[in-house]
This record gives sequence, C-alpha cells and structure tokens, in this order.
Amino acid sequence: MPVPSTAGVDERLLGQVSEVVEEAGAVLLGRRTAYARGAGLDELVAEVEANDRAVLDVMKAPLLELRPEARWAEDELAGGALPDGEWWVADPAEGNINHVHGMPEWAVTATLVHDNVPVLTATHLPLTGELYTALAGGGAHLDGEPLRVSAKTDLGAAITGTAQARPGESETALRTIGDSVTAMMTAGLLVRVSVPATLHLLNVAAGRMDAFFQFSDARADKVAGALLVAEAGGTVTDLRGRPWTAASPDFLAAAPGIHEQARRVLAPLA
Repeated sequence: MPVPSTAGVDERLLGQVSEVVEEAGAVLLGRRTAYARGAGLDELVAEVEANDRAVLDVMKAPLLELRPEARWAEDELAGGALPDGEWWVADPAEGNINHVHGMPEWAVTATLVHDNVPVLTATHLPLTGELYTALAGGGAHLDGEPLRVSAKTDLGAAITGTAQARPGESETALRTIGDSVTAMMTAGLLVRVSVPATLHLLNVAAGRMDAFFQFSDARADKVAGALLVAEAGGTVTDLRGRPWTAASPDFLAAAPGIHEQARRVLAPLA
C-alpha cells in the first residue's frame, strides 16, 4: 500500500483523534442493549440511523476542527475513489447491525485518507476498551503496544475471513462471496464469515488471523484496517497484486508469508 507524506500527520494528531473516537465510543456504549431492537426491517433501519446520528453528533465536528482542510466522506457505504486531497472516512458504528441486535462485534473508527490512501487511523472497541491506532510510517499499536502480523507461511494452516460489504449486493456479488469462501475453505484451515470487516482486519494486524479478503470497493469498512495491517507488517493489495487504495475494486490484506498463496486462490474469482 503506498504511503504519501502529509504535513502535520503525527503522533499528536493521532492522540487527538483517539480521544475523539473514545468519546464517541462512550456514546455508542450508552446506547447498547443486550437484546435486539426492532423486529422489522424499517425498525432496524431506524435504530441503525439513530446510532449513527447520536455518535456523529460528538464525532464529526471535532474531527473537522482538527484538520480543517480535510473534507468529510458522508456515505459510509460508498465505494470507489475519493477526489484528491484529504478526507475523513469515519464509521460512527462499524458493525452497527450487530449493535442493534445486542451482539458484541462493533466499533467506532476514524481514518484520515490522503489521495485515496489511509495515513492515520484510530479504532475503538467500547465493550473492551481497546484502542487500535496506526500512523503511516509509524507502526500499528493496540493500547500503545506494537502489533505484528502472523508469521505463517502455509495457507493450509491459515485462518482467513471475509464479509458482505453492504446490504443489497447483487446476486452475482453474493455468489462470488460464496464461491470465494468455498475456495478458501478448500485451500486454507478455516474461513470466518461475519461483519464488520474492520474487526477481521484488527485480528489480522494482531496476528490472530492470517488474511482478510473482500470483493467490494466499499471504503469505510477497510481503510482503518488496511493501514493497521500494513503498519503491522502485512501486505495489502487488490486481488491482482497491485497496491491497494480506496479506488481499488477488491481487497486482500494478509501476512506476507501467505499473501501470494491466498491471492492465487482468489484471483480467478475477481
């Protein structure tokens, strides 16, 4: 993944962004229930949107104040290239659908993207209190301790993962996901299929999983994890082996020792 240089993107800014996501995480934690909220689709959508609004109320303005020249990527489900320059790509409730169903897999993320490449990120897991951070060229950390990807070299021993990028994917896209899971189950040890993508990528950065792949250009669920994995020593590309950016059509982040093996399995489906 290419690493552009940007003025003022440093440890001080990372600390300020971390404080913002932790404050936002406290809001999301306060909205947590141990049961599902809403039985019908309209009710679920309303709960998801209410989470987003509540968290953005304490998140968006402070981030824009920290980096006044940066613009805000409004649609967290959008994909493809952003216009050149700096953008905040944030997800106020990554794994929102899990949150409104009373499940524990959700987070708050904020990532600064420069010319379609993430350069700074903070991801907070309010239930555990964990804070994952990365700075381009400065490494990846969990609560201040360095992260390192897996040392595996055999795909047959690897735990990999994938996730549906957004609701309403085409039947073709969903069949591709199914075919990719079958292919990786055949080639690897275990495939985890769940949302959100960011939590898979945290595990890859920490060496608890070995790869994550996705046939989608959705941005918000990958930019944070892409930087974390890259700064933890992983390899982040598209499925043709080209350096990944927010403009890429698909995604593979893996430990270097199994990346090419995984790419060869998945590339025919891209």
